[in-house]
Amino acid sequence: MPNIPSLDLSNFLSNNDVLKKDFVKRIGKAYQEIGFIALKGHFLTKDNIDNLYLQIKKFFDLPQEIKSKYEFDGYKGQRGYTSFGKEHAKGKKEGDLKEFWHFGQFLDNQNKNYNYPDNIIVDELPEFNKVGKETFKALEKTAAYILRAISMFLDLEEDHFDKFVINGNSILRPIHYPPIKKEPKKAVRAAAHGDINLITLLMGAHGKGLQV
Repeated sequence: MPNIPSLDLSNFLSNNDVLKKDFVKRIGKAYQEIGFIALKGHFLTKDNIDNLYLQIKKFFDLPQEIKSKYEFDGYKGQRGYTSFGKEHAKGKKEGDLKEFWHFGQFLDNQNKNYNYPDNIIVDELPEFNKVGKETFKALEKTAAYILRAISMFLDLEEDHFDKFVINGNSILRPIHYPPIKKEPKKAVRAAAHGDINLITLLMGAHGKGLQV
């Protein structure tokens, strides 16, 4: 497989038409040929990323009985906590060896026409949801501009995809892969799968794992 190209979103955001057109050309070519890019110059700051990882670690370090308070069957996994081994990939019986949390859309004015479930507040960690919202909004904004570049590559209006992602039914999913204490028979960390959404943004992790 060819190397995944690294692109700088600030080139697309600049007033330099040459840089912007080059970004559009390169991102279009990358998605046609590979389907992935590495991106810098986005809207996430280092402080935001560090704070997110700190809060997420604090949550997953909580005792299991506390984490389980935030797992609600009625939400069907759309919000809050999903415990270890509960989720499995399509076509697989064995649960993935992970636990995770779902932040959903944060609407400034809760418009009931969207019919989104509310985000779940973690009482034990006052900064948890605040940092989650900041990260969600930064990623949502980043995704919107990536899709604007793709729109231009496809000779569409630049804002063609805006209506699909701005205030869209998106998910921010921090995942924790606990240490494996004994060799699993068939299960893996996360089975091979394809995402079903319009666009996926993956933040850098502290360890290796993703296979493209």
